[in-house]
Amino acid sequence: MNKVILMGRLTRDPEVRYSSGDSAMAIARYSIAVDRRRRQNAGPDEPTADFINCVAFGRAGEFAEKYFRKGTKVLVTGRIQTGSYTNKDGVRVYTTDIVVEEQEFAESKNAAGGSGDFVPSAPAQPSEAVSDGFMNIPDGIDEELPFN
Repeated sequence: MNKVILMGRLTRDPEVRYSSGDSAMAIARYSIAVDRRRRQNAGPDEPTADFINCVAFGRAGEFAEKYFRKGTKVLVTGRIQTGSYTNKDGVRVYTTDIVVEEQEFAESKNAAGGSGDFVPSAPAQPSEAVSDGFMNIPDGIDEELPFN
């Protein structure tokens, strides 16, 4: 099984290109910084994050292009894909990418401290809410409740 789940922040805005042909497909590439747990005797110069390259195709690529920005905290599910190519200097270059299957925001826009068009709606509050956060239930309706 090849399944990866990562949570981190985008290190830059996604780079999006479209494939050629009759049905152009979005291909979004971005990198996320994923925090690494620190060991107890780790030195101050030891890295505390891994920078992982991700690639999203089709609608996932379009979503990344439209909504993801540098610093956005995201949750990515996908698979690891390795590959290699020979660059123009004749050197073999090995690659490792996460092919995105699912992606979503890992925090609200308000929690990120950003400003933009997307503002999540606040949960509806019952009109009879009291200061302790619970709704008042009128006396005499015990038989209508599905529990005792």
